[in-house]
Amino acid sequence: MPLPQEFHEIAARVNNWGRWGPQDEIGTLNLITEQAVRDAVDCVRSGRRIPLALPLRQDGVQTGMIPGRVNPLHTMTAINQEIFGPGTIATSDDAVTMGLQAATHWDGLTHVSYAGRLYNNRPADSVTAHAGATRLGIEKATPIASRGVLLDVARAHGTDRLPGGHAVTPEDLDAAEELAGTTVRAGDLVLVRTGQVQHYLAGDREAYAFPSPGLSLRTPEWFHARDVAAVANDTLTFEIFPPEIENLWLPVHALHLVEMGMLQGQNWNLEELSAACVERGDGAFFLSAMAEPFVGGSGTPVAPVAVL
Repeated sequence: MPLPQEFHEIAARVNNWGRWGPQDEIGTLNLITEQAVRDAVDCVRSGRRIPLALPLRQDGVQTGMIPGRVNPLHTMTAINQEIFGPGTIATSDDAVTMGLQAATHWDGLTHVSYAGRLYNNRPADSVTAHAGATRLGIEKATPIASRGVLLDVARAHGTDRLPGGHAVTPEDLDAAEELAGTTVRAGDLVLVRTGQVQHYLAGDREAYAFPSPGLSLRTPEWFHARDVAAVANDTLTFEIFPPEIENLWLPVHALHLVEMGMLQGQNWNLEELSAACVERGDGAFFLSAMAEPFVGGSGTPVAPVAVL
């Protein structure tokens, strides 16, 4: 179906094309300034480190619903091999075949396109079969380390997990921000907790995938108004799935990645972080979530760590 007028109106309001110059390839990561990083360090009190990545495993989150996005296939290429001759030190090596967005990951700015365009008015055909993303590749991402803010929407609703059909609204984000005891500001990395990952952690991959709560079409304007650097959550599809508007697939992806130039992350495990934020009484922390520099990549696995 053609994109509805509502989508185009939101796109015009959140568009960042040209904001950081015609050659810009990192979008809202420009908002992570040196001052933003210095301010983020002030959030560290105890030094407690909380990992936010799901394990990379062959029976991971991918069920085949998303074509080509395969779980990691781990193969040993050498096992205690004395490569320099008998009696020398032995080594073991291994290799992995996987989708770059198989588990906990960032979506890069070439992950989606529409109307033949990518962020900053780049042509979609700059993504090629042999070179991948010739512009806007994930390797262009600058170091992703800034203040993290957990917006625990599930807890704001008084529940451990939102129902599958829940579209997270700006009002939900407002309530979660108030609960976090902080104000989202420019350069922040925002994590939105729905509790959906509990299905996967309990062993039910199908329930985790579908139906899923997620970000609604109205939320990109909320992030744009606050100059958020990137957003991640604890679901497979990031936005509500099935979509809130029938046959309008991945509109939030398009608004974030194409219009705003803002990375978005999926399959983040926010359960331990949620409990820790409750324990310490606020939802702000230092977050390191560096992109692996796969040249030409449209996404990247990430092992984020929150430092409280």
